[in-house]
Amino acid sequence: MSPSMLNVGLDPALVDDAPSSRAAFPEIDAEAVRAGMAAGRARLEELGLSVDVCLLDYGRTAEAVFRAALTAKDYDIVLIGAGVRLDPELTPLLEVLVNTTHELAPGAKLCFNVSPTTAVEAVQRWWPEHKPLVCAP
Repeated sequence: MSPSMLNVGLDPALVDDAPSSRAAFPEIDAEAVRAGMAAGRARLEELGLSVDVCLLDYGRTAEAVFRAALTAKDYDIVLIGAGVRLDPELTPLLEVLVNTTHELAPGAKLCFNVSPTTAVEAVQRWWPEHKPLVCAP
């Protein structure tokens, strides 16, 4: 059975309209988030992981949505996206995500990307057997 991963982050549809996200990530828009997430998911699936995505709002329903995702399936890895972690306004949401993961998926490895395009590297730090093979010449 392939390892399972839950990629948790802000719904890209909300990124362009949130002043704190725009301030924290002025160079990233909703389309960049969508493209980065899709590319990362495709690559992780190529490496043999089963990947689910959990998109959140800025807090009103985020905890309930996240709890539902974590109780629906056992995850080996939970990636919490940079959009949540690196926006100072979202520190309370980050705390909810970390503590809820600890509560509902205590065996899952937590990893953190630094942009929408670095999910693979984040997972490989904590699930190293899914690094691409490098062949010597």
